[in-house]
Amino acid sequence: MSRIRSFAVASVALVAALGVVPTATAAPATPARAAAYNCSDGFFCIYSDWNGGGTRCQWSQERLANTADNCSFIQRGQNVRSVWNKTNHRVQYYTATNYNHRVGSTPSGQGGNLQGSYQIRSFKPQ
Repeated sequence: MSRIRSFAVASVALVAALGVVPTATAAPATPARAAAYNCSDGFFCIYSDWNGGGTRCQWSQERLANTADNCSFIQRGQNVRSVWNKTNHRVQYYTATNYNHRVGSTPSGQGGNLQGSYQIRSFKPQ
């Protein structure tokens, strides 16, 4: 028992001497910030890259049956990697046109990275 106590005391002394302070837990991940996403007030925005990067498509209408009608990267077959919702309602989105195959939703004033393995082909308020 005294050996363990001696080892513990020596470890604390070494840490103090080196000026290293161990942490009990890792710092939490930094949340997505609206400033990192270029999305206008009143719009639902999707992006071709993570963290609001790449090509952006945005809509002010509450619902859209086919995003490929006016989103260049969806037309090219690229997946959606991040979203931001600056509307005043939760937006639910679908992998198929005409509100079929719901895949997720994002509350008003929030957003972030998605799985990145699908396209958002339609959306509407929840």
